[in-house]
Amino acid sequence: MKTYAYILVKLLILSFCIHAEAANLTIDKVAPAFEIKTFSGASITSASSKGRILVINFWATWCAPCQNEMPELEKFYRQYHDQGVDVIAISLDDKSDLGAVKNAMKSFSFPFAMTDDTDMRRFGRIWRVPVTFVIDRNGVLRHNGWEGEPVVNAAILQKIVTPLLAPKTMEPVANH
Repeated sequence: MKTYAYILVKLLILSFCIHAEAANLTIDKVAPAFEIKTFSGASITSASSKGRILVINFWATWCAPCQNEMPELEKFYRQYHDQGVDVIAISLDDKSDLGAVKNAMKSFSFPFAMTDDTDMRRFGRIWRVPVTFVIDRNGVLRHNGWEGEPVVNAAILQKIVTPLLAPKTMEPVANH
């Protein structure tokens, strides 16, 4: 009995820590670690996505705003993918609805995953959809989907992402 109580206390502390971390998502700070296994079998992690800008969108087939947002994500992805922008759609649908998810995604060229195949817990409990996060080439959170309007479109993404596309220029060091 003592062992079960100990395990329960550890789990409660762990869940509090994860929730506290998610509540502290901060723009311009390093994004939490994540791991996504796409439907095609590719693995996307916080480490493997360095050097690319990543737009992570949580959605569901039963979500009308999500359905409206997906063509905007596709348009943005096609326009900026060659410049280092990746889009990944993570479906909150149940695994038993995989057929509906695949059917919904057949018109889009960016990869998708099911929430069961991801480790995104440090971004918080996904309690609404759509929700979108943008992570820059250095792994820094540039758009926190929990803040502001939940729906994104091409114009919003351009405002967030296009400044991240410009190469950083070094300021000349003055000779003294």
